Order: sequence, then structure tokens, then C-alpha cells
Amino acid sequence: MSRGISIFGIILLWVTVAVAETREDRLKKFPILEPARQMVEQVLVPQGELKNAAVLDVMKRVPRHRFVTPVHQPAAYWDQALSIGNAQTISPPYIVAYMTEQIDPKPKDKILEIGTGSGYQAAVLSLLADQVYTIEIVEPLGKQAEKLLQQLGMDNVHVRIGDGYKGWVEAAPFDSIIVTCSPEAVPQPLIDQLKEGGRMIIPVGERYQQAFYLGKKVNGKLELERLKQTLFVPMTGEAEEKRSLKPDAAKPALINGNFQEIEKDGSPVHWHYARNVIVLKGERNEPNVARFTRKRLDRTEKPQESAISQMLQGFAMDGKSVSTLHIGYWIRGEKVTALQGPVMTPSASLALYDEDRNQIDEIPLGRCTSTFGWQHVSRSVRIKPETCEAVLIMGLLVATGQIDIRDVEVKPDQVTPPQSQ
Repeated sequence: MSRGISIFGIILLWVTVAVAETREDRLKKFPILEPARQMVEQVLVPQGELKNAAVLDVMKRVPRHRFVTPVHQPAAYWDQALSIGNAQTISPPYIVAYMTEQIDPKPKDKILEIGTGSGYQAAVLSLLADQVYTIEIVEPLGKQAEKLLQQLGMDNVHVRIGDGYKGWVEAAPFDSIIVTCSPEAVPQPLIDQLKEGGRMIIPVGERYQQAFYLGKKVNGKLELERLKQTLFVPMTGEAEEKRSLKPDAAKPALINGNFQEIEKDGSPVHWHYARNVIVLKGERNEPNVARFTRKRLDRTEKPQESAISQMLQGFAMDGKSVSTLHIGYWIRGEKVTALQGPVMTPSASLALYDEDRNQIDEIPLGRCTSTFGWQHVSRSVRIKPETCEAVLIMGLLVATGQIDIRDVEVKPDQVTPPQSQ
């Protein structure tokens, strides 16, 4: 008996070493890149949530500049989404690392990704798991990603062109599933294809009001835990056909601009990527206030080494119907100091995007410095006809100090009448 256990133990040890060597061999092909290392250590880690050493190590190695278009390569290692054409985007590095960390890939795992895009998320997974299966509904993107992944030598990534709603039945079951596009509800086929005890990270919700959900399959059912708010491109195909609520791009508007709805962590509901912001409840008849804070740096720190303070909300916008948009809010500040010139000066801006999700404009709405009492900002901004969606950005960004914002409103200021046929 003892001899049998010993032999079994040797075999198990050999298998474990073989798996570890396979993963190490992949890592050796991708040495740490200096711009990626700076991105991780100066931008991602200071946010305070990312803890998985293996994930952070891989983020330093995958060449993100290979997964963006040439025009966006100078911004490849910025923490922001970028257009990759065909109305799709590459997720911000922070979100890629966050989603990967939530499913915690192991060396022997088989993972399904829905929404290949340019292939960046699949590339990160390929250096952490044994096999990665990824589905892209947009054929040109899927083929381009497959070609690039092959060029990089990521032979453990398998790409399929198809509707991710249906999953990949032949390769199931999967240890984990990661979904990088947003349906209104979790597709049942994906639940069916997840292993018992497996994990799924997926953004779920209306088009511009989404949240990450972490699911674990228990007794055949997916138990869901709501995580942070987010904003992803929609899951197209069957998922989009089943969507019951769709935004009216001719009537752009904010949700929860008065901050009455509050998350468990104190941030405002429906505002995504909220960092270093909490809602202060007004006393008696006073309104609720969103407070942004960012510490002052000591002389040894660089501006990027302290987490930014911001929140964003996206909404549909038809530039052919809405020619002017009114934006208003109240703001006060305390010891506000901008760090990187007028481009990054707080407190708000409106970013406009075309149908391919290329940013076509960013309009500063109000800047602030020093200490000041309540002031009302009211702006009417012209909307370019090619605009299809917008994102309102509010906060200190990379400035330091404290600002309070309340009663934010967005409404069409001027509507262009439809042209006669």
C-alpha cells in the first residue's frame, strides 16, 4: 500500500512539474516590457485592488501595443479603452487585470472567453491557463486576432467566429468563463457549459448601466455576486435581440445625477469606474454630494503613483438629432492643485464617440483650483453630427485636494428636427 502511494505521489509530482514547466516556458517567450511594467507599477497597482502576483506579472509581459491600431499605439499603455474598429474596443488594462484576477486562472485550467476583440484578454489568459477558447462575432476582428495570437506563439488559444451567446459546446465544460461584452442577463448556455464549482465574470445590465457579476456554479445553478459598476460594449447577436430595454439616443440623459442611489462601498450607483469618490448624505433637506479626494504627494512620489479620483457615466447620443447639449452641476473645492497642466485639470469633461467608438471630441466643462465655495457650472456644448455616444467624466483626475459635486443634469438643449423625405 505504501509503495503504491509512493509511486502515485511520484507520478503526481511529475505531472505538476510538467504543468509548471509548460507555463514557465510560455512566460520565457515574453520578457517584461518596460512600458508595460511602468503601467502596472505606476498606474494599476496604486488603485489598491489588484493583488494577484501572477496576473500582475503577466500584465507586464503581454505587448498591448500589438493589439491596438497603429493610430492608438502611442496610448497602448494608458489605462483606457481604445477603439479597435467595427464598433468594438480593447478594454482598459486595469479592467483586464481585474477580470482575470476574479476568475483566478490556474495552470491546468481551460477557460472560455466571450468577445475576443483584438485578442488582448485572450493573450493575458494564455500565459496563465492551460487552454483558452475565445469567440468573436465580428469576423474581421476574430480572424485578425487569431493571426496575431499565432504570430506571438500563443498556441494554446483557440479562436472561433460565432455568437458568444451560444458558447462553445464541443470544448465544454470550462473551469472559468470570462465575458468581455455585456448582455442584459447571463446567457443560459454559458451557465450550462461552466463546470460545477467553476467561476464566471460577466458585465450584466442595460446598455449604459452595467455591473460586473462574479458567478460560481453550485448544484447546477449560477450563484451571482454583484461587484463594481462598469461599461462594456453590448453582446450582439442573440443576446441583443433578447434585450428588452434600449436607450433612446435622441433623448440623452443621466441616471442618478443627484446621487440618491448609493452602492455598498459608498460610491454612486450608475456611475462606473468610480475611484476615490464617496457619496455624503445631505442632512434634512440638503442634497447628497459626491466627494472626490486625492492625497497630496510627497517629494519621492511621481504623479502617476497615487490613484486618480474620478467617476464616469456613458449615455447614447444621436448627433444628427441633438445638436446642442446642456450640462449643469454644482461644485466646491478645497486645496485643489492640478499636477499635469490644463489638459488634466479638474473637474469635468464630455467625451464624444462615433459609431466605431473612436473618440472624436473631448470638451472641458469646468476647471477648478485652490479653495472655493459652491459654484454653479452651466454649459451648452455643440454636438458633432457623427456622435453616437458620450461619456461624462467628473472628478479630480490627477489633481490633488478635494472637490464636492452635486445635482448633475444632462439634457438636450437643442434638437435638430428630422429632415423631410
